[in-house]
Amino acid sequence: MRVNGSCHCGAIAFEAEIDPNRVRICHCNDCQKLSGTAFRVTAPCPEEAFRLLQGSPAIYTKKAQSGRRRLQVFCPNCGSPLYATSDEPPGSRTFGLRVGVLDQRGELKPNRQYWFQSALAWLPKLPGNAAAGN
Repeated sequence: MRVNGSCHCGAIAFEAEIDPNRVRICHCNDCQKLSGTAFRVTAPCPEEAFRLLQGSPAIYTKKAQSGRRRLQVFCPNCGSPLYATSDEPPGSRTFGLRVGVLDQRGELKPNRQYWFQSALAWLPKLPGNAAAGN
């Protein structure tokens, strides 16, 4: 599925090709803090299927709850989170597109949940099954 997205202020724009069946919810502590809410909804995208159309995003490198280094990519003007990826060499990475910045977000129902042990107890049942062991 072709998707397009932009930050809140419009300085950054991109398009990508994703598999809508792979949209997922992450409950990890990092996603909670970095999104400023209870969880984050992400659409995986191979790096080669992503195209930056406008702007120059900023990058914040964070050691994730998993112990791996993660690049958090965001708009330097308005702060909108755009995607996260590993610090592996370019060309072999997967981008975790932030569904909230995608124009097609209403069509992207999550099918999976991760880091479910960090889910906030007051959350209602959400779509997607909880990943075993996470």
